[in-house]
Formats: sequence, C-alpha cells, structure tokens
Amino acid sequence: MEKRLLGLTGIKITPILMGTWQAGKSMWVGIEDAETTRAIRAAFEAGITTIDTAEIYGDGHSERMIAQALADVRSRAVYATKVFPTHLKYQQVLDACERSLKNLRTDYIDLYQIHWPAGAFKTEVVPIEETMSALNDLKEQGKIRAIGVSNFLRGQLEEAAKYGRIDSLQPPYSLFWRYVEADTLPYCIEQNISILAYSPLAQGLLTGKFGPGHQLQPGDHRVNNKLFKGENYRRVQQALAKLRPIAERLHTSLSNLALAWLIAQPQTSAIAGARNAEQAVQNAQATEVSLSAEDLAELDAISCMVTHHLDENPVMWDWPEGPLLIH
Repeated sequence: MEKRLLGLTGIKITPILMGTWQAGKSMWVGIEDAETTRAIRAAFEAGITTIDTAEIYGDGHSERMIAQALADVRSRAVYATKVFPTHLKYQQVLDACERSLKNLRTDYIDLYQIHWPAGAFKTEVVPIEETMSALNDLKEQGKIRAIGVSNFLRGQLEEAAKYGRIDSLQPPYSLFWRYVEADTLPYCIEQNISILAYSPLAQGLLTGKFGPGHQLQPGDHRVNNKLFKGENYRRVQQALAKLRPIAERLHTSLSNLALAWLIAQPQTSAIAGARNAEQAVQNAQATEVSLSAEDLAELDAISCMVTHHLDENPVMWDWPEGPLLIH
C-alpha cells in the first residue's frame, strides 16, 4: 500500500487508517476483545499500518488492545491517539500522554491529537496556548512525534497553529458528511495539514447494511446520529440506491467505493473501523479501486442528495445533555 506523508513531518501514513473506537467497547454492542485484536492484526498484515485510537475509548481499553495486537511489530506501525478535553491543562496533558504510552506499551506516540476543543461537552475552557505548550514539550522530549487536532473548526485550528505546528486535522468526513470542505479543507491544503477523516462510512450507512426501517439495538450510539433520523435517513436510502450500480460497475463494494472517493480528495486519508478481520482486509482493498474524473463527479452529485439538506451544525450527533463517552 503506497504511503503518504503526514503534514510536514517525515512520518509516512497509509491512505486507510485502522480506526479503533469500537475496540474500547463503550457505546458499542457485540464487541469481543479477541475479535478486536484479530481485526487490528489483520489490518496491519493487509498493509494498514497506521492505527488511530484515543484515551477515552473505553478508558484506555482500545489503546491496550492495540498493544496486544501489535506490540511485536511496533516499529513498523504508526500510532495516533488523542487526549480528551477534560485533560487539557499543562500537567493533565503530560499525565494523559504517560497513560497512553503505558497503555500502548511504547515509548513514543507518532501523532498525539487534541480530541475536541476545550469547552466541548461542558468541560473547562483551557487556553489553547497552555495545551500547545504541553504538546510542544512532549514533542521536544521525543514522547510524541507530531501534533494534531480533532473536531476543530477553521478558526480554532488557526488559533492552535499560532502556538506550534499542527500536522493533522481529524474531522467527520464522508460522502454523506462534508462540512469540512466549506472552509477548513482549503486552509489545510494551504498549510500542508493532513486530513484524517473519521466516520468515512457515515457510521456504517455507506456499507448499505442499514436498510429502510432498520432498528438499531439498545445501547448503539448511532441512535443520536442525525443521518439515521427521519428525512435524512430516507435521503440516505435514495442515495444508496444510486451508488449501488456504480459499485457493481467497478466490481467493488459500497464501502470501498465510499472509501476510494474519500482518499481521492486532497490530502485526505480515511479512518475505517472494523469489527472483525474480514472487514479489516476489505477496507485495505479500497486502495485498489480506481475512480475516473467522471466517476468522482457522479459520486459528488449523488452525495449532494444528502448533504444539501443537512442543517448548519457540523456535529454529527444530537447527543443528550452531558455525554462524555464520545468520538
């Protein structure tokens, strides 16, 4: 799998990253540790050597599963993890990093990211200058190799960049969720900031496995996802009906069609999760899908059937008050 540079660093990442929110188990149903570790290892063996996680995913459980799966090949993997907005004061950042290093069983983290801006989910508003000071010190100490942010809008990204080099932005981004393109993506292109797109399959919608009338299981976090609700969900089904013939013509799956479109966007790689080894291997095959300019234009037009009807709020979920276990 051909790799890409992360921002202005010398770190090489894969166009598809292994996402491990589900490995933390919290807010997911039917996740088993043994299957998780097999999936992570299968992704690595299939060429997906960049792994994304976060301290909040099962309170470190996801990080520990990555270590269990990849400790013997750590030097050939790229680890990206995140610090939660409850830990953005200077010493809290340092302490959180130490916990993640221990969980991951490593002495360095390739990419360390601010998960959400300070103040998100009623957390304390910590000046970005303080958080960046801690991240810069960790970088100088060699405990982290690069700094990234997640769920930041353009203004927040520009403010963070005043205090240190930002090499990646992790936003929700897919054929059905394209807010980042409005003004943040152009800034990232200008500044050579890599886009690491999460929810590239719109939390499973772009797999096609959720049909009309599908009922989510109790405890599934997707009950709060705007795309799974009302008119949005009906438009999603209409768009999927138009995407299926394209996938069939290109001899690929709906999932890999969506991933191929995403990694064809400027400076964009896709973070794709997998519940099992088979899904992980299938995700890797998305890099083999070749899309022409005409294909991309057709996919753009179909995408607009959904995206043009969404509200102006770039957060994908209608969460109840005070959630903390989130992406």
